[in-house]
Amino acid sequence: MKAIWKNTVLAESEKTIVVENNHYFPASSIRKEYFNKSDKTTSCPWKGTASYYSIQVDGAINKDAAWYYPDPKLAAKEIKGHVAFWKGVEVS
Repeated sequence: MKAIWKNTVLAESEKTIVVENNHYFPASSIRKEYFNKSDKTTSCPWKGTASYYSIQVDGAINKDAAWYYPDPKLAAKEIKGHVAFWKGVEVS
């Protein structure tokens, strides 16, 4: 699987975890130079509190386009250390 935005591969892995139709990539598979931590957080009743990254490629910013659960609830423990994408990031 690859996560691509602006013709740039942001993450690539053969071992993603699919939860609610989202592919969660291992954090070790993301190209960190494109990621900036965001202040945004959201809450999911069964996964816990999500934190976000904004993505920057060639000066273009995709705000809060990736998320992860730094300390997921027990029901979602398998996605700890993984990152998922939205907001126009193509995952295929």
